[in-house]
Amino acid sequence: MFSYFLPVFIALLLMAYLAGKPYWLAYKRRLIKAKPFKKEWRKIIQQRMPYFRQMPADLQLQLKQHIQVFLAEKEFVGCNGVVITDEIKITIAAQACLLLLNRKTNYYPKLQSILVYPSAFVKKQQTRNGDGVEFTQKRVLAGESWDFGKVVLSWQDTLVGAKTPDDGHNVVIHEFAHQLDQENGRANGAPILAAGQSYQSWSEIFSSQFEVLKKQANTGAPSLFDYYGSTNPAEFFAVASEVFFEQSKQFSQQHPKLYQQLTQYYKVDPLYW
Repeated sequence: MFSYFLPVFIALLLMAYLAGKPYWLAYKRRLIKAKPFKKEWRKIIQQRMPYFRQMPADLQLQLKQHIQVFLAEKEFVGCNGVVITDEIKITIAAQACLLLLNRKTNYYPKLQSILVYPSAFVKKQQTRNGDGVEFTQKRVLAGESWDFGKVVLSWQDTLVGAKTPDDGHNVVIHEFAHQLDQENGRANGAPILAAGQSYQSWSEIFSSQFEVLKKQANTGAPSLFDYYGSTNPAEFFAVASEVFFEQSKQFSQQHPKLYQQLTQYYKVDPLYW
């Protein structure tokens, strides 16, 4: 009789675990956020993120709480001789958590670990030419976002991106924008939008601006966005996110409709920081 009810009992336990897991996770995160933010960590933020002091006090507090949860849940792995320190973790986490402010977030749920290289790294990948012939291509990268739990970053490029917050280039923002895009599958430039935000409007405005960037890249015409954003819609979303946080004034003036879509999505307006 016991063996008959055992599978049912196990199934009930599993259902109870799955039903209670979100509440338990939310409880743990509240406890983490309630802890005092270390003074040493605050010094790192002030040193490595020049625009932190310009942010409103409520966003500063949010950012610090998000950093605490991020550090508790994500693993940092040093590669090619990198020794993971608080400076590395805080500098990366602070920039990654910029994308989570004012939003309902599950803290990059697919992400498990951040791999940190000392500088730009070489990646080999298989590709095909126009005739269908496969060959191995080497690419030098400052960062990469995988849709199965990893982000790879160059520490040197991370420092440069944090030090110069108004040039429209930030590898951490770029790669973590990909992570947001990948929450509903492969990155395609269409992340999960908030309730009330129109997917149709998002698609129309982003597609239109993406086509403009492709033409600019082909002709060499000047653009606020890096030509790399013309590679595909996913890269355009990531590049636009970099410019949104770092060159908000120019962005809002030159591309007001696109800027409005990102203010609705990210729930912040860096123009007023």
